Amino acid sequence: MALVKPHGSPVLKPLLLSGDKLKEEKKKAEKLPKVIMTSRETSDLIMMAIGAFTPLEGFMTKADWKGVCAEYKMANGLFWPIPITLSAKKEVADSIKEGSEIALIDEETNELMGSMKVTEKYTIDKEYECKQVFRTNDKEHPGVAKVMSQYDVNLAGPVKVFSESTYPEEFKGVYMRPAESRKLFEEKGWKTVAALQLRNPMHRSHEYLAKIAVEICDGLFIHQLVGKLKAGDIPADVRVKCIDVLVEHYFVKNTVIQGGYPMEMRYGGPREALLHAVFRQNFGCSHLLVGRDHAGVGDYYGPFDAQKIFNEIPKDALELKPLNIDWTFYCSKCRGMASMRTCPHGKEDRLLLSGTMLRKMLSEGGEVPADFSRPEVLTILKQYYAGLTEKVEIKLHGAATGEAAKKDKK
Repeated sequence: MALVKPHGSPVLKPLLLSGDKLKEEKKKAEKLPKVIMTSRETSDLIMMAIGAFTPLEGFMTKADWKGVCAEYKMANGLFWPIPITLSAKKEVADSIKEGSEIALIDEETNELMGSMKVTEKYTIDKEYECKQVFRTNDKEHPGVAKVMSQYDVNLAGPVKVFSESTYPEEFKGVYMRPAESRKLFEEKGWKTVAALQLRNPMHRSHEYLAKIAVEICDGLFIHQLVGKLKAGDIPADVRVKCIDVLVEHYFVKNTVIQGGYPMEMRYGGPREALLHAVFRQNFGCSHLLVGRDHAGVGDYYGPFDAQKIFNEIPKDALELKPLNIDWTFYCSKCRGMASMRTCPHGKEDRLLLSGTMLRKMLSEGGEVPADFSRPEVLTILKQYYAGLTEKVEIKLHGAATGEAAKKDKK
């Protein structure tokens, strides 16, 4: 038995150039018309660069966009849950001829990230995309806000990628490409690997999910998002330290690998859970842990919609399978971590403190219940908040033991 195959391909398809080919294409691109990419578009390009978006060869056509929005599939029939598109101002798009090449520039760093052969220029119904992908067109939703702020014209075509930005150096030892994670899994003799998606520090509830996965699979891949988050989220370097100390003290050695990936969060709930599954399969994972409110935000999704959506797609859409886990918490009567499926006690016995509430308590110097997180993790988080020169306002909705817990997402 071998690791799962990459999505839609017998082999990974990284698009990052190197050596003489990189020098040649970079020199050529310096003279091409420039198109500025948003941070989300840049992160998608880097995901293509490292093979995480295998088998995509570039930004999607209108037929791809329409098929993905309506039926989870591209024009060639490949299963794909969220459009991967590039937009440009109308005057910029008008100046570009179909069949010509453009240089792709990151808007934040002004770095030349790659080049693209423009095969198609098209417009889209942004509200339709938002309703299909995010189930809402409310601009308070961060994913919706990103789509609605896109420029007027989409550009499609195959890409050549020159750079992974600062990720390899900034997150040295954590940032990982799919070829690298697959090699590590094979070296350890792992055939079945569960991925744990994280954009928050790892607390007791995450630890509980992780240990269920270790019982079921050969190994666990704690896969940290190191791409861009929304304001108020805890930075990746702090989260990495929290995971390192937790794995060191509370997991059996050689059962866990931590990795980081550069995609920007869309907060797309169920659809984003499917995208997480697609690229985790490319990283070599056979399973994805899907808990409460996976990749969600606010009240836009039901707590287990991200689990239900896996039953709504074709059975052969993915080789990777979800590991669905119920709502987890610390129960004082059980004297340990439990879930709604295993604990018979009432809410008065359950510690359902949310990540949002935790961030608020730590930023205000409040005391955190000992059973919510391991002491080593809380020490790192307290040091981080104590060092902040500007306090971040954290909005709370609901009570500490109920609604607030439902609204914080993994």
